[in-house]
Amino acid sequence: MICVAGTPAAMAAKGATATIPIVFANVAFPDQSHLVDSYARPGSNVTGVAFIGPEYGKRLELLKEALPKLRRVGLIYNPENRASVLAVEETRRWATTLEVALDAHILRGPEDLDPMFDAIGRSHPDAIMTTAGVFIHSYRARIVQYATKNRLASMFPDKEYVVAGGLMFYGGSIPHMYRRAAIYVDRILKGAKTAELPVEQPTKFDMIVNLKTARALGVTIPPSILLRADQVID
Repeated sequence: MICVAGTPAAMAAKGATATIPIVFANVAFPDQSHLVDSYARPGSNVTGVAFIGPEYGKRLELLKEALPKLRRVGLIYNPENRASVLAVEETRRWATTLEVALDAHILRGPEDLDPMFDAIGRSHPDAIMTTAGVFIHSYRARIVQYATKNRLASMFPDKEYVVAGGLMFYGGSIPHMYRRAAIYVDRILKGAKTAELPVEQPTKFDMIVNLKTARALGVTIPPSILLRADQVID
């Protein structure tokens, strides 16, 4: 038996067993969240394919490339998710370099939605972002709706936000990561030790731009962005 999981499920599975192999496919900061000892030598029954921390900074960098006058960004995160907290820290480092003010806004449950949106409104950002994770992803429709209603540019960690009307997505290819995770499963079934299989980081990154949303916002996406996009929604 082998467990294949994302961040919350992988953390729960590790807490439940130290013997059943656990392969993750889209986990952020597995070393800092103590899923593994290190990328090179996981050291336990857990390994797999991880996001890379700089993806968050790259999202912010691309957002500023699309909106050169970008000065303030609201970042929605879940403080009960260790990876989400680490993502805020990583994004904040890049924000300093890019000279962008970053306001972190908490989302722990549906009761936080209205207060969070009120706080975002009071801070007058030029754009919003979210950290990755199943929990925040479950509120994507409300988040995209808020961004659209308030004419805010947006950058997200999952393409489904952009399909729903968000402006941009950039990140490691989830399908590609799961295909790589399948290779881990195959190797473990053939006798490889989980603790000795180094954690992989993605080599393929996707970018999607919603031009329909850009026009509604009055944003002109520069050719430098469009030429790199894997998909343009028009």
